[in-house]
Amino acid sequence: MRSFLFGLFALAVAGTACASGGPLGIDHRLHYDNRGIWKRSNQQALIYGTILTVGGGALALGDHDELGDTFWRTVDAMVITGVSTQALKYTFRRERPSQTDSPNRFFTSHGKGFPSGEVAAMSAAVTPFIVNYGDEHPAVYALALLPAYDAVARMKVHAHWQSDVLVGAMIGTGIGIWATRRDSPLIVGWLPGGFSVGYVHHFKP
Repeated sequence: MRSFLFGLFALAVAGTACASGGPLGIDHRLHYDNRGIWKRSNQQALIYGTILTVGGGALALGDHDELGDTFWRTVDAMVITGVSTQALKYTFRRERPSQTDSPNRFFTSHGKGFPSGEVAAMSAAVTPFIVNYGDEHPAVYALALLPAYDAVARMKVHAHWQSDVLVGAMIGTGIGIWATRRDSPLIVGWLPGGFSVGYVHHFKP
């Protein structure tokens, strides 16, 4: 996990030699680029595709095998991360690079930039899989490229500062680790009868 976090950090704060401010002293605008792989529609496809994959995998596999259990822990991580980052956005009310050239504008009436909810969600989505399968299948660590890409893409379109995406990645990763270490998935336990969400496993001939 340390190499995963280091990779996120390195890409999230790429180009900080020109850093000018913000809470960590690393924030500055990147050159605006809303084309090619950085295009906003590609970012949206990634986050919505991730949500559909995680939700669909959880429902299809249930919570009675290792992979299904991992999907449900990922659901936990993404939901809790989403609630947490929204609360922080309303608390800190930071303006985005598209709204101001100063990374120090917090507590404004229309700021919702800190932290990055999408980078946090992507980090939460990949962390349970990396924790559970990374040691046995090192290729799984490549999933870390998804939040790293999203971090850079969000900065490229001036949606976030470097510290926004870095803190978002830390929140998502931390909650993802917490969800993985629980005795059982949280949301499954809230569903009726555990919902035993592996409904396909219960309709045996």
